[in-house]
Amino acid sequence: MTKDQLKQRALALGFDVAGICAAVPSAQAEFYARWVEAGYAGEMSYLVRRVEERRDPRTLLPGCRSILVVGLNSFWPDEGPLLPGHGLIARYARGEDYHEVMMRRLLALREWLAAETGQPPELLGRACVDTAPLLERELAMRAGLGWIGKNCCLIHPRFGSWLLLGELLLTIELPPDEPWTAPRCGTCTRCLDACPTGALLEPYLLDARRCLAYLTIELKGAIPEELRPALGRRIFGCDLCQEVCPWNLRFGQPAGDPALQPRPGLRQPSLLELMALDEEGFRRRFRGSPIERARRRGLLRNVAVALGNWGDPAALPALSKALGDPEPLLRQHAAWALERMGAKVEIQTQ
Repeated sequence: MTKDQLKQRALALGFDVAGICAAVPSAQAEFYARWVEAGYAGEMSYLVRRVEERRDPRTLLPGCRSILVVGLNSFWPDEGPLLPGHGLIARYARGEDYHEVMMRRLLALREWLAAETGQPPELLGRACVDTAPLLERELAMRAGLGWIGKNCCLIHPRFGSWLLLGELLLTIELPPDEPWTAPRCGTCTRCLDACPTGALLEPYLLDARRCLAYLTIELKGAIPEELRPALGRRIFGCDLCQEVCPWNLRFGQPAGDPALQPRPGLRQPSLLELMALDEEGFRRRFRGSPIERARRRGLLRNVAVALGNWGDPAALPALSKALGDPEPLLRQHAAWALERMGAKVEIQTQ
């Protein structure tokens, strides 16, 4: 079994790109530790924990010698401008949960490799998708899949920054691919200029606490009032810094993976329909979707802000009804939205 056979098998299983790097200590571990210490991770405790483990991928798999890094294109173009009363969901979250999609394929790849080498799958490798303590963009760069751009996303020369990343840590040694050593962003600052909250403090430095993706997904409490107008009608994630990137504008190509194809109603969901969801309705609509992560309280918090930013009187009945919702977080944000629209509000505190 050669490394090219392994990479070809990865592509056959549905990944768009694949590369191999050696399992060695991270060159960006110190930068990451300083980033965490500065508080830029916000409430994402999973990024704060296990900082030391991120220094060396070999801590995750005894005997790890090589890492296969794979990428899955998540770009689906929008169909026309945003309709009145509708919201925006980040492109990667409009279909099936990519964690599940990629993990299934990585495990299938490990089974194939085990059959080829005669080794037990559990001893041969470990599959990781987004949740293990790995500095995966650095791994992807070392595996030759692109460079880390000024918007802190990995940028591939053919797929832009729309790749979702996964890894297969391996105890077998494979020749590494040629690493990507330098970025190709040049003097461009479109991503920094486009960020409505200034979350990109400077090239290659993100304060997640101001990022719209963090505010709509990771933040569990109230969205800071001064940042709410910047959300516009984004209710789960944000693609702004990617939409303006010249590499995406020139080379971005639609994903061909049916698993990531947008579900009906998730390209531009109706905000009023979403605001009417109870717990069962939320679970039924978003089962198997990344949006499950936000839970009803988080998603409807975002929807309330979006309705307030929309500002149409058609939203008044739904927002007024939300003042009596059992969830305090929703009541709070519905009250803000009503006040933003000029309505007088008496919010229930219990």
